[in-house]
Amino acid sequence: GPAVPLILGGRQLFFWEGSKMKKATKILMAMVIIALVTGLTTHVLAYQRGGRGNMTPEQRAERQRQAIEQMYAMERPIEALDSVWIEELTWMEVRDAIAAGKTTAIVGTGGVEQNGPFLATGKHNYVLQGACEGIARKLGNALCAPIIKLVPEGSHNPKSGAMLYSGSISLRQETFEMVLEDVGESLKQHGFEHIIFIGDSGGNQTGMGNAATALNERWGETRAHYVSEFYRYRDVFSYMENELGIVEGENDGHHDDYVITTIMMVTDPETVRYQQRLDAGLASINGLSIKDKGKSISIGKKLLQFRIDTTVKAIKEVMERP
Repeated sequence: GPAVPLILGGRQLFFWEGSKMKKATKILMAMVIIALVTGLTTHVLAYQRGGRGNMTPEQRAERQRQAIEQMYAMERPIEALDSVWIEELTWMEVRDAIAAGKTTAIVGTGGVEQNGPFLATGKHNYVLQGACEGIARKLGNALCAPIIKLVPEGSHNPKSGAMLYSGSISLRQETFEMVLEDVGESLKQHGFEHIIFIGDSGGNQTGMGNAATALNERWGETRAHYVSEFYRYRDVFSYMENELGIVEGENDGHHDDYVITTIMMVTDPETVRYQQRLDAGLASINGLSIKDKGKSISIGKKLLQFRIDTTVKAIKEVMERP
């Protein structure tokens, strides 16, 4: 039969009609598709690499340095959020806050453990939500790192301490201290001049002190500070008794007390199961009623503010030491 011309790339090709033409056309189309896909892939990869394939390690490092420098020179396009929590801020908001003088970072350590029949296992973390915010805002030059919610709570096997109860989660002591050191190192690298460790659980105190010591030895200067004053609950009870005239009665035998309950209520009454306790006629702890929600929260705010004021004073003192 007569040859049928096919034009491709400006060239005229000929195929016979019939089955031979169909077969040849299929082969040709497959070749075209492969060529197009190969070319597109090569183009995309080259674009993504930005030509890095021909660059030396030194040139790549310099390009990265320039790119980061340009990013840091960019102005923030929107108004900053009014928050002291690093995790709630954009990286530009953190950058600008540090540049504006917020060069102190507070690292709070809490825990997840059994706290009796009424309090959530994250008791200490809820306390720190209100405490760190208050401390940072009163200092005026500080931001709060994300709360370290997992801490040493006892051994795993055999189980001990809080690990004897469902819901508790425990870190090994060395793991906890390494986490604190890595967090402190991260904060220092971003320009924070002082890293403050505070903890709301007794099992956290030694680890925070060890981490601060290790960081300062590594840096050759004192920039990490463990502030034990935050955990002085005996001072909080003294304030409550002497200044507010509130005294606990007989201990109910729970890992719970009036101070911690009312402070948690400031953050969220649900964390102490307020309504459920009210419904069950169990809205009290150690002889003190929490039935009046508003009054209980008001007292909790005073107790929390006492802890904030005490801690801020201690932080200023440690930062002023030579």
